[in-house]
Amino acid sequence: MAWTNYQLFLAGLMLVTGSINTLAAKWADTLNTKGCKGSTSHTFQHPFLQASGMFLGELSCLAAFYFLLCRNRRRPDSNITPQQPFNPLLFLPPALCDMIGTSIMYMALNMTSASSFQMLRGAVIIFTGLLSVAFLGRKLQWNQWIGIFVTIAGLVVVGLADLLSNSEENHQLINIITGDLLIIMAQVILAIQMVLEEKFIYKHDVHPLRAVGTEGGFGFVIVSLLLIPMYYIPAHDFSNNDRHVLEDSLDAFCQMGNQPLIIVALVGNISSIPFFNFAGISVTKEISATTRMVLDSLRTVAIWIVSLGVGWEVFHPLQILGFVILLVGTALYNGLHKPLLDKLLRCKTSQNDIAERESLLGTDRAPINDAS
Repeated sequence: MAWTNYQLFLAGLMLVTGSINTLAAKWADTLNTKGCKGSTSHTFQHPFLQASGMFLGELSCLAAFYFLLCRNRRRPDSNITPQQPFNPLLFLPPALCDMIGTSIMYMALNMTSASSFQMLRGAVIIFTGLLSVAFLGRKLQWNQWIGIFVTIAGLVVVGLADLLSNSEENHQLINIITGDLLIIMAQVILAIQMVLEEKFIYKHDVHPLRAVGTEGGFGFVIVSLLLIPMYYIPAHDFSNNDRHVLEDSLDAFCQMGNQPLIIVALVGNISSIPFFNFAGISVTKEISATTRMVLDSLRTVAIWIVSLGVGWEVFHPLQILGFVILLVGTALYNGLHKPLLDKLLRCKTSQNDIAERESLLGTDRAPINDAS
């Protein structure tokens, strides 16, 4: 069945805003300018400030939720049930996990490529699957176990591609290895977040946009408050600002003033988040969860192509192999092989039925009403 114009719009919106989300953050990291009081020129590496911006974007998902709620008043939609009471503090533990995991990933994005950043995030299914067995008592099916092992193989290939692409520069190689490991570490924390959400929140039937917005509110407030002590905590070589502290927010704002393109990149990153979440949820509802996964994979391809085009990374054939293996692992884990197998079985059954009918009728038998 052909897609409607609205479905095409949703698919395009999810692909574009999802790509912008990562590319805008990486673009900000690459911009180089002076900070406060004539400090030396340095790149915009402020992961915790960027994390607070991301949570601000998640908080704006509440606006998307209330937009759907207003539309619901004119057109009934059973997926939105805002009247159901729930305790917002239920979102605090997963919000803390989201805060830590996101901050680590923004730190990692300063060290590795945007495409590897996006691909390595696929590791979340490994830890989500294992933690769901341990804490939710779930039994994984055979295809999910195979998907986990295939995903591990894909992660190894992607990591190997990073090593081979930057083997000549020792300092940069160490940064890339550290960045890749930080991304995988962040996926452990984000997997804990997903398990907590499933165990304590999903039973309350809270709309996904409302859940994302509430967690974003907690994350934004907590990270914004933590920026104050981070301004005084020494980080030595880990930080590239002149004061060498964990997060120099004043330096970040000075850099924004000196280089307006940083503001453009941050606004693109923040504003893409509510549109991406809205489009993703709508694609699942209007088309299918399978389509959403495929679009998310295409987002990785788009990020990789743009990164190559602007010179942020060097092409290596192993990245293609790693991406394909990760895609197969994700598809197996999510059971996307089942419709294909069902279709093959139906085709085989129909062919067998046709062969059986032909063998029963035969080609040399006379018609029943033959006069002879």
